[in-house]
Amino acid sequence: MDHVTFQIEPDLSPEEFIDVLRRSGLAERRPVDEAETIRAMLANADVLVTARSGPLLVGVSRAISDRAYCTYLSDLAVDEQFQRQGIGQDLIRRTHEQAGFQTTLILLAAPNAVGYYPRIGMTRHESCWIAPGGKSPASPSP
Repeated sequence: MDHVTFQIEPDLSPEEFIDVLRRSGLAERRPVDEAETIRAMLANADVLVTARSGPLLVGVSRAISDRAYCTYLSDLAVDEQFQRQGIGQDLIRRTHEQAGFQTTLILLAAPNAVGYYPRIGMTRHESCWIAPGGKSPASPSP
């Protein structure tokens, strides 16, 4: 990992973001074919931390935070060629640091990453609930 540099990069381009999502395997779970959605995801993030090997983006962490109580780490992507080098763990730490260590860091794991998070010291939470986009669960029934 000595050739990888980390930085806060709020102006990350949608093209680079999509490219690393594809190289990480996370693209199958993100709207990479919806340019406006990707642009909004980047523009509205509170914390964007990147990992680069030279000019190549090899990792990214994207989070939304109130910087007081909670931080939702919505994307953690590391190029498959650069995985198992500690880059993901460093991206998580730097994201949490930027948002404030006093916040609780929350994320939903991709199915193939479920085993990763306990190994780096995160705790599983059994009562997460989601309402998929398109309709609020509080919407009146017809």
